Amino acid sequence: MARNELRPVVKLRSTAGTGYTYVTRKNRRNNPDRMTLRKYDPVARRHVDFREER
Repeated sequence: MARNELRPVVKLRSTAGTGYTYVTRKNRRNNPDRMTLRKYDPVARRHVDFREER
């Protein structure tokens, strides 16, 4: 099965400025704008916002 462009792979970068990233998929139909998730940053050792980078 081919990769679907409806669910692309996106990279989430920490807003704490540590450079730590998560990789996930998102549904473009439901979330057309940039995604923001609150996840754990092990470099900062706390939960911070992670924004989608292009």
